[in-house]
Amino acid sequence: MNDLIPLIKCRQLTLGYGSKDLVRDLDYDVNVGDYLCIIGRNGSGKTTFLRGIAGLLKPKSGDIELCEGLKRSEIGYLPQMTLVQRDFPASVEEIVLSAFQGKFRLLPFYGRAQRERAMECMALTRTESLRKSCFRELSGGQKQRVLLARALCAAERLLLLDEPVTGLDPESTETMYRVINDLHKKGMTIVMVTHDVDSALDDATRVMNFDQISVKGR
Repeated sequence: MNDLIPLIKCRQLTLGYGSKDLVRDLDYDVNVGDYLCIIGRNGSGKTTFLRGIAGLLKPKSGDIELCEGLKRSEIGYLPQMTLVQRDFPASVEEIVLSAFQGKFRLLPFYGRAQRERAMECMALTRTESLRKSCFRELSGGQKQRVLLARALCAAERLLLLDEPVTGLDPESTETMYRVINDLHKKGMTIVMVTHDVDSALDDATRVMNFDQISVKGR
């Protein structure tokens, strides 16, 4: 009996920029409870696919269907860190709370529910002790976990991660993977783009190779 429940259905999906197609005629499901790792060379379409799922890139053709009542507002997205993000002059708590600006449009203030959710996400990502610290003074690993907490504020059911350990030292990388694994064990569906093939094979429930558009599942 097949007990896989699709959360995202991609049918004949083509994504790209201008005249260049990076994802072409793709049929694929992201299932409830997946820890899906996407691997492949640079330029193979991994980030483009993630942006499509996040609703940031409109399909050229085909469909991305949200299933099981999933809403865009329940999807958290952690893109690759930019130089602007690294040097942002705000406290950790302000960075995490800023997630609600996009979710509930512009807020004149943050209510109790938003602050409690932010604290919960900081606890899950092991950043609660840093909440009053200045973001730009943190280490690379700490910054990435803070941005993960921010993404998690929106991620009620699905979390999209684009190379979350790039540029981190081995200790920070291990901590980041441990946090992500803990989130998956708590029931979060995760889709992660990574170049770390060994960790992908160790931790993922499914692996999608964009060089071959082939899938390895277990």
